Amino acid sequence: MLKDNINNAKTVEELQELYTATFGKNGTMTAKLKEMKNLEMDARAQLNRENTELRELFKTRQAELENAALNAKLAGEYIDVTLDAEPKNRGTIHPTTQSFKEAVAIFESMGYTLMTGPEIEDDWHNFTALNMPAYHPARDMQDTFFLPNGNVMRTQTSAVQIRAMEKQGAPIKMFSVGQCYRKELDATHSAMFDQIEGLYVDKVEKKITLSDLLGTMRTFASKFFGREMELRIRPSYFPFTEPSIEIDMKWGDRWMELLCGGMVHPNVLKNCGIDPNEYQGFAFGFGWSRLVMMKYGLNDIRAFTDGDVRWLKNSGF
Repeated sequence: MLKDNINNAKTVEELQELYTATFGKNGTMTAKLKEMKNLEMDARAQLNRENTELRELFKTRQAELENAALNAKLAGEYIDVTLDAEPKNRGTIHPTTQSFKEAVAIFESMGYTLMTGPEIEDDWHNFTALNMPAYHPARDMQDTFFLPNGNVMRTQTSAVQIRAMEKQGAPIKMFSVGQCYRKELDATHSAMFDQIEGLYVDKVEKKITLSDLLGTMRTFASKFFGREMELRIRPSYFPFTEPSIEIDMKWGDRWMELLCGGMVHPNVLKNCGIDPNEYQGFAFGFGWSRLVMMKYGLNDIRAFTDGDVRWLKNSGF
């Protein structure tokens, strides 16, 4: 009788009522199981078989009723696949991230190793080791963010070069990419900006010269912009290189500053425990947000950090 009632149940709710009447606190099977201890061995085995059989029957019938309900629902509903899909916002790679990946790939293809360093620096790595002692006027040109403990927000990623030479010594061929901080904020300058620094130091016998630096920059610029770029050199002065130069790049009908650099100053090598009589090399650095602006025709560096989704949608990235 019970089995017939289970098989004939029309809804899950009706089946649940039967299950409660059978296996609930006051159910018929529950009562029998409580008396199992008083039964003979064969009777116990028979009751166990009956208990298992009923539970499986309830489970099977429940699955049948649920499938039947689902099929009935599907039969009465449909999706119109001819309707236009709802528009979805799709994320894109931020231009600074994209150009970062491009720059890393280019320098690694030329044999440079990417190295990193802290953005909060001590005086030694940010200034003194770079041939800028406490009295040096170049410190005043940095517009530095000083911290209460005497440390600074690094003004240039050249500090990573110092840490790399202290740790690895020479020869060394490395570059770093990261954020720097100065008290500057206008259409072409940001208080936080991205910078690339490179360093190549080897034995004097290798005869590394400014020509090697120019060749490195010509290769980088042509790969980054996708065509051969015209460069020119201007003499300059930086405390950490001697001689020092600036390299400009022809952009349209104008010359744009590409980078600054030069041959690593002997004092910088000495400060890192490297003998300048045995080793020499070049170093360079440039703000790569400016290059991104040039490559993609942007006119305001502040757009990179505004977080304006409308600008990102229309920037072509």
